[in-house]
Amino acid sequence: MNIALVSALIFLFALSVPVAVAIALSAIFGITFFSNLPLLVVPQKMFNALDSFPLLAIPFFILAGNIMTRGGVSRRLVDFAKGLVGGVQGGLASSCVITCMIFAAISGSSVATTFAVGAILIPAMVKHGYPTPVAATIQAASAELGVVIPPSIPMILYAVATETSVTQLFIAGIGPGLVIGVALLVMVQIWCRLKGYGKEDGANREPFLKVTLNAFWALMLPVIIIGGIYGGIFTPTEAAAVSAVYALVVGLFVYRELKFSDLPDIFRISAVSTGAVMLIIAAAGLFSFLVSLSDIPSLIGSWARGSFDSWITFLLFVNVLLFVVGMFVETSAAILVLAPILAPVAVAYGVDPVHFGIIMIVNLAMGMITPPLGVNLFAAATVARTPVQSMFRPLVFPVTSVILSLALITYIPAITLWLRDMSVAAGG
Repeated sequence: MNIALVSALIFLFALSVPVAVAIALSAIFGITFFSNLPLLVVPQKMFNALDSFPLLAIPFFILAGNIMTRGGVSRRLVDFAKGLVGGVQGGLASSCVITCMIFAAISGSSVATTFAVGAILIPAMVKHGYPTPVAATIQAASAELGVVIPPSIPMILYAVATETSVTQLFIAGIGPGLVIGVALLVMVQIWCRLKGYGKEDGANREPFLKVTLNAFWALMLPVIIIGGIYGGIFTPTEAAAVSAVYALVVGLFVYRELKFSDLPDIFRISAVSTGAVMLIIAAAGLFSFLVSLSDIPSLIGSWARGSFDSWITFLLFVNVLLFVVGMFVETSAAILVLAPILAPVAVAYGVDPVHFGIIMIVNLAMGMITPPLGVNLFAAATVARTPVQSMFRPLVFPVTSVILSLALITYIPAITLWLRDMSVAAGG
């Protein structure tokens, strides 16, 4: 059944069958022709996959991101970042990175970050002389931080798939997120100086104190979410609900850019996005059940232990594998299918499951900015109204920066684990 499952999945992906449908159909194919199980297990296992309390955070984070986009939060965060670094050459490009870092600490979604921030900053960069493909590429790469800096929907999925603590993953993601953010900031500064971009970025820049005061309520949201989780005030799931309510109150009554008439459309968009994610989770739950039944993790574990001498070479193999997978497979599906297989092998090599989860998420996040899948590329190209092919050449700079950051994150576990370990020690 092992070969049949994998072959059917690859075949359906190659036909561009929707991810959730492809995973479910390959599982049903395996059950029907290569097992004695009744088809009744299909709805049972799909329902069981969704019967998890941490998954409740996903619709709330999606809702919070959509409310903030409509409620003026993203625009004020952009103004704040421009006030912070907009006075230097390449300041707008740096503002893009910083804004995405802050917005990532609210939304949990890279695509939402691309649309929310890109709709403001891509036209601004083009107006100040950046080539359109370059502006779109900087935005797409910066938005990748949406799934690395907590809260992060892929982190929730990894936690559910491997029975790892969501809170520990969120805390562990802060260090790697900052490393990638700093690497992107250094990259755009070097890039702008080499190419001569952004020499007039300081024009029409508001005073820093003014934009900080205007963005105060927006800046408080990541502080409340991360501080509340880190301080043990509420769980990540409760933090998601808090973020949605806070964004709603700020948009309606503080900034007053959100109207009650906007809410039905926001709820509709959020429900559609949530439904798509949940279908993938349900299908992957069924697929994972068959994977476990087929003893694939043990087989891969035995093969890995016979092929790699240490955790160093094993993680090198994992990085290459996930980089390739991320180019062709949607992030949520890749996590839900591969995490239950690879995580036990990593633990057998002495790799902390939280550390491995961050490695996996950073790798697959790169898939969001690498063709042919590259969802961030397509989102940024849509906002910039430029062909996605025009962004391929400029991608060399940000992808190289993220690869170098990934190498540090992989082989210096303290980047990921020091804050997590401090939190665990403080908790007793």
